Amino acid sequence: MTKADLVEQVTEAISRTSGPMISKKDCARVVDAFLDAIKDALKEQRNIEVRGFGTFKIRNRKTRMARNPRTGEPVEVSARPVPVFKPSKELRALVADLEVEAEA
Repeated sequence: MTKADLVEQVTEAISRTSGPMISKKDCARVVDAFLDAIKDALKEQRNIEVRGFGTFKIRNRKTRMARNPRTGEPVEVSARPVPVFKPSKELRALVADLEVEAEA
């Protein structure tokens, strides 16, 4: 799925529930703003939790030794932060096509 497909789906979902009040261009702005907010939060080393969907985090990778595939000689890869996504229980169950127990 591309971002254009996502915008199309969101526009259709909104028009089904609220009527054709939002244009595709406005919906694209909303999707872009949402993605930019996630990027900005990750850039500032903050976690983002979307209930029922998952969590975006920054994980710090340690320095490690790798090898150059062309020459075979060892190369040190420096420590660096990387973004990771951890899906929620509900999303994992949905993908696995399982029932999710209602939490009380």
